[in-house]
Amino acid sequence: MAEYQAKLAERAAQKESGRKPRGPDPKIPSQQPKPSDQYNFTDPESRIMKAGNGQHFEQCYNAQAAVEVDSRLIVGERVSPAPNDEQELVPNLAAIARPVASVAAVLIDSGFYSEAAVQAVEQTGLGQPTGTIVYAAMEKKEHYRTVSDLEQKPEPEVPGPEATPSQRMKYRLWTPEGRAKYKLRQQTVEPVFGIIKSVLGFRQFLLRGLAKVGLEWRWVCLAYNLKRLHILGAGLKIGAGS
Repeated sequence: MAEYQAKLAERAAQKESGRKPRGPDPKIPSQQPKPSDQYNFTDPESRIMKAGNGQHFEQCYNAQAAVEVDSRLIVGERVSPAPNDEQELVPNLAAIARPVASVAAVLIDSGFYSEAAVQAVEQTGLGQPTGTIVYAAMEKKEHYRTVSDLEQKPEPEVPGPEATPSQRMKYRLWTPEGRAKYKLRQQTVEPVFGIIKSVLGFRQFLLRGLAKVGLEWRWVCLAYNLKRLHILGAGLKIGAGS
């Protein structure tokens, strides 16, 4: 139902901007289970999700983290039962801790992108800019560079007023500023999850239920931040000042 409502909101936003939504209107989900539907009696709040680079499925929760670029500290964390990230951008930003006064730029991969989510982040309900700019990949890219990536290409034309939000986002990431900013994502958030898995050894939740799993993930993120603060020298500064 949440996915259905999100699609309706996205189509409504397209109509308000003067663009015709593509495809038929989404169908309201049926209240009756299909023969293929499954239910987990051990942890009904969890969901079946793709795992292992999409090669198989597991009963999972979706652990999210917002990471600050310079310090690589986790500034926001939450757990979601959503099997993909398309609806997670707005709640992830809302989960950022209060000491963070403002967010200038948001770097996300293609899985988080939707026109409605970007609009909700960049504009207020009255259509005024919030001061936050989203840099979202519009297609999935591999970590390695190809020969095509190394070729010198002409700069794309500036999108006109008739351009779609997707076209404007593609241009934003094509600009030198956009490429430089988005490149920071690979060295910011991905090492954090790598350290949590490989160094801290956290690869699965031990508790059940969304509330308990969320608390467990918060402790894991706290442990990572303490380790990161020690590396940054915060422990030495506190000891010298005491």
